[in-house]
Amino acid sequence: MEKRIITISREFGSGGRFIGEEVAKKLGIAYYDKNIINEIAEKSGLSPEYVQKNAELSPKKGLFAYAFAGRDITGKSLEDIVYEAQRKVILELADKESCVIIGRNADYILKDRADVLNVFIHGDMPEKIQRIMGLYNVEEKETVKMMADTDKRRMTNYNFYTDQKWGKASNYTLCLNSSQLGYDRCEAIIMECAK
Repeated sequence: MEKRIITISREFGSGGRFIGEEVAKKLGIAYYDKNIINEIAEKSGLSPEYVQKNAELSPKKGLFAYAFAGRDITGKSLEDIVYEAQRKVILELADKESCVIIGRNADYILKDRADVLNVFIHGDMPEKIQRIMGLYNVEEKETVKMMADTDKRRMTNYNFYTDQKWGKASNYTLCLNSSQLGYDRCEAIIMECAK
């Protein structure tokens, strides 16, 4: 297989991270998710804990938090610095090897490359609720709140830094419903399209 980059954006609870990890294993290529946080932290000069909280999710306050965030003398906020470092790391990884990259606006960052397959994984509410309740051992009410909060923050971050709409089909090569297709079939479709 010639070099191939697969980006996976996903709704919280859709299993996108699991699907991406399995695709990487089956294709025998690198998998990047939280394991790039230390590199982003190093490039940004910020702590790994700060990067983990802020590299993919917007501040809890929403879109206006970006507009009114504290900025340094260059006009950059801490979120801007994290995004810039994240962008550099993702570009370097894509240049280096075939890989699967989860989230972090990688689809947009790598949009000008011909060797990228951009995937968006979504799911139906009942399946996502069951998955999150099982993974995080929380009640249904808390699960629904976690889903809404996480997806809203992902969407805000994506929309702010890309000037595009998170989850909009035209931003991706493939949009797959993991609840309808199942994880195995999602993996098979991604691998087939990555050939």
